[in-house]
Amino acid sequence: MEPAAAPEADTLVAREAGGRRAGRSASSNWSGSLILASLTGAFGSSFLYGYNLSVVNAPAVYIKKFYNETWERRYGFSVDESTLTLLWSVTVSIFAIGGLVGAIIVTPIVKFFGRKCTLLLNNVFAVTAAILMSLSQLAGSFEMLILGRIIMGVDAGISLSALPMYLSEISPKEIRGSLGQVTAIFICVGVFMGQVLGLPEIFGTESRWPFLFGVIVVPALVQIVILPFLPESPRYLLLEKHNTSKAEKAFQTFLGKDDVSQEVEEVLAESRVQRNTKLVSVLQLLRTRAVRWQVITVVVTMGCYQLCGLNAIWYYTNNIFSEAGINSKTIPYVTLSTGAVETLAAVSSGLVIERLGRRPLLIGGFGLMIIFFAVLTVSLTLQNNVTWLPYLSIFCILAIIASFCIGPGGIPFVLTGEFFQQSQRPAAFMVAGTVNWLCNFAVGLLFPFIQSGLQNYCFLVFAAICFAGATYLFFVLPETKNKTLSEISHAFAKRNKVSLEMQEMNHYPEERKSSAEQESNFTSSVDNGETKHAIV
Repeated sequence: MEPAAAPEADTLVAREAGGRRAGRSASSNWSGSLILASLTGAFGSSFLYGYNLSVVNAPAVYIKKFYNETWERRYGFSVDESTLTLLWSVTVSIFAIGGLVGAIIVTPIVKFFGRKCTLLLNNVFAVTAAILMSLSQLAGSFEMLILGRIIMGVDAGISLSALPMYLSEISPKEIRGSLGQVTAIFICVGVFMGQVLGLPEIFGTESRWPFLFGVIVVPALVQIVILPFLPESPRYLLLEKHNTSKAEKAFQTFLGKDDVSQEVEEVLAESRVQRNTKLVSVLQLLRTRAVRWQVITVVVTMGCYQLCGLNAIWYYTNNIFSEAGINSKTIPYVTLSTGAVETLAAVSSGLVIERLGRRPLLIGGFGLMIIFFAVLTVSLTLQNNVTWLPYLSIFCILAIIASFCIGPGGIPFVLTGEFFQQSQRPAAFMVAGTVNWLCNFAVGLLFPFIQSGLQNYCFLVFAAICFAGATYLFFVLPETKNKTLSEISHAFAKRNKVSLEMQEMNHYPEERKSSAEQESNFTSSVDNGETKHAIV
């Protein structure tokens, strides 16, 4: 066969194999090990991210009082209001700085240690942060709380890249979207648990608020105990470690069957199409025309994920409800409704994503947010004149949260795993994570000033961002449901202005080798991995 025709033949193999698998019922893809790996991975990772988004909300008054008392004990006078506000803003937003650090360092970590081991080692950050933050009041040091928030951010930055990568590589493509939504679901569950544990009846008091941060060790310990008994990503083992025997065992465990030759053949066929599984750098990824619009789409979706206004609501829920006229004693219980709604919406999205697809949920979610942001602005502006409008404001906040969680809240992570080949995926998640955390920091730091300057019109800024994101996605984003990497690449080929062959090969000019040398290396790596399967 001519070299130019090889990628096409391999692509046909992958499509035929994919067609055979699509005939099976979706439920047959959910093995016990796959479910356990996704739940355990998410509980110790994205759950903690969501938990740390909301956990600082309920005890804010007591933490500020702790800051003031510590300052007065050290310097003999109370801290002025502007300094206290700055300290609190730093405490809230510095979580994102740690996240940015985690997103930057995750690429070499997942390459060297693997996806599963990265999640396990990441718990060192979680436990360290929990100890620092929970003991800060006892030690009389608010610096320990701030340092703990930074370290917890590093944990979140690593986990929000490593977890979606792990889930996308262990899941069959028929349930790739649903399994990918586990990340978003557990973020929502984490937010909700932060609200529940922050109630005055539990840990939301002046004497017990440090326990809110001590709880962080529980998910970390659960993951440390369970995850070692589950396999590493089979794609990582096969394509990057060239260990076919372990990859086969991992496939058997996750798929719940003994004959996994078809799955191994599909991955090897993908490897032959790509011709290069060497880990690429972020710079190489950005310079590759064949994935240019995929990268742009990831940047847009991740940017809108943070800038659409949800973190502003999570961080400052109490203030928003107070402005809506809700009694201060009632606010903690009303806040629970936001966590419950987002959890239900995220679960619903996970149940329908393989039926409706990524594109309708993502664009539709942003579209609904635009509508409810506009209604919320009108409601907040006129609520002093109409007695029932504060309740409309609460409804709009709940509707915005639900609209976010049905699509924009989880699908960006799914798309990042679907758009790129094995060698590009760590760099792609690093780009996505960097955009994610920079925008997170910007919202946490700037929203109080935006709110102060624009008052009730501040949410129109977020509505404009949602409109821009929805418009871009409407014209650019293809549907990726049940599609192979090759098919998704074909959908972007015309926009990237490359031939279909170039899109499949996805070469980097500075790394090209002769076809003969590539075939030799591929054969050698397969032999070293102890596989003898033929690619039909």
